[in-house]
Amino acid sequence: MHWQSFSEFISMGGYGFYVWGSFGVTFLAMGLELWLVNKRRQRISQAVKQEAI
Repeated sequence: MHWQSFSEFISMGGYGFYVWGSFGVTFLAMGLELWLVNKRRQRISQAVKQEAI
């Protein structure tokens, strides 16, 4: 597709809300997953250190 302006690109022919919204939700879910994995790793690491003592 070819757009004549940046605003046409953002609007995506009227589907911009859905396109950019899906990107936003995806990146939010990926960020949340990374944060949760990091918290889980820290909790497991602390549990292993406690057992080693």
